[in-house]
Amino acid sequence: QVTLAESGGGLVQAGGSLRLSCAASGRTVFSLAMGWFRQSSGKEREFVGALSWSGDGTLYADSVKGRFTISRDDVTNTVYLQMNSLKPEDTAVYYCAAGYSGGPLAHKYGYWGQGTQVTVSS
Repeated sequence: QVTLAESGGGLVQAGGSLRLSCAASGRTVFSLAMGWFRQSSGKEREFVGALSWSGDGTLYADSVKGRFTISRDDVTNTVYLQMNSLKPEDTAVYYCAAGYSGGPLAHKYGYWGQGTQVTVSS
């Protein structure tokens, strides 16, 4: 069993930055593929980015490529999503996910956090 807990969301102005954290317990993150997804009001959950279990492979949605970066700390068992140059359209609840396959498809992940709200004002 894996438990994930996101933190770091909040309100930021357009052009600003936030770093989301996803603390994992129950299993080490370096044995799992990790993903970030987001869901804004009235829309389906969408893929943001993913990190392979080996830690050397990343994949990002086109909408965030070049602005967002996923990393992990194997010592603290935490995965991060660094978000720069934020735009109002980045406003959403952001979810951390863990699984054995990874990639951009939500159903590949078996474990999910509760989500953290990110609001970007114009």
